[in-house]
Amino acid sequence: MKMDERKQKILKAIVQDYIATAEPVGSRTISRKFDLGVSPATIRNEMSDLEEMGFIEQPHTSSGRIPSDIGYRYYVDYLMAPIALQKVDKNRIKDQISSKISEVEEALEYTGKLISQITNLTSLVLCPRTKESVLQKLYFLPYQQGKAIMVTIKENGSVENNIVDIGEDTTTEELQVLANIFNENMGGTRVRDLKSGLLREIYNELSRKRKVIDFVLSSLESTFSDNREESPEIYLGGTLNMLNQPEFHDLDKVKTLFSIFEENSKLKELIHHDKEGRIVTIGSENSNKVFKDCSVISATYHVNGKEIGSIGVLGPTRMDYSKAIAIVDYMTFSLTELLTNRQKK
Repeated sequence: MKMDERKQKILKAIVQDYIATAEPVGSRTISRKFDLGVSPATIRNEMSDLEEMGFIEQPHTSSGRIPSDIGYRYYVDYLMAPIALQKVDKNRIKDQISSKISEVEEALEYTGKLISQITNLTSLVLCPRTKESVLQKLYFLPYQQGKAIMVTIKENGSVENNIVDIGEDTTTEELQVLANIFNENMGGTRVRDLKSGLLREIYNELSRKRKVIDFVLSSLESTFSDNREESPEIYLGGTLNMLNQPEFHDLDKVKTLFSIFEENSKLKELIHHDKEGRIVTIGSENSNKVFKDCSVISATYHVNGKEIGSIGVLGPTRMDYSKAIAIVDYMTFSLTELLTNRQKK
């Protein structure tokens, strides 16, 4: 959508001032705060044109203007200057997520908390789905007579431990052989996709340990089962931050919004998408009308180049897009790097 340079400067000024103050912006405010080199009368005329074009709107008679969803979209796509995240925030993200990375679920939950603390917005972190997880590797650790600890490493970086019954006559060397065979035949495979031919091959090689194999496979199926009780698919952080926004001082509006926070499927729709990279969804662009006064910035994180989840921030359409985008971008980069490096260890 074409717009001359003067209108662009005035729209940018309106968006930036409204983000900062949450107050409708008038021509005198723009003339006083922004050195545009034109009179308030000229600014008023340009604002009338911008309103007619749909980029700004007047919430009340005789009041200033505020950006429309179309105005925010134009600002994000064409006018917003990208900012670099401050070094102190980068170090905070790296250090604190690194300290939690031993447990993937804990790291993801903490990622959401960090995002909400830095942005003062609500964070959403979409976790890897267990049933879609792929077995990366398994190995056994001696535990006690007749039992061993089976350590399962999934492709998404999560690690689970199960105590398995191996019988009193199974040696450490036999367990190692068993682990090697499982890793060779099942590594990179969803447990639900295992072919009976693979199982027959394992049984043939270790026929006298059939009970152990059955027990291990049963444990794997339980670990990857669709029906097992899983950690939340979405981690929410900073939900109360919404109460600090002037747009959500209406209690009925807040009640409706908070009721949606209890529905994982609705939240998942906000940040789960088929597109690569970062996505900015503004106001009425959200499919759910409950979020018509909100914007969502989301991006995907990966392990070894494979997308496994999403990170997002939710706030009013008046959010500071530059800062929120910088944080989401850096957080997804850091989480991807840490999860991938963890897999290599």
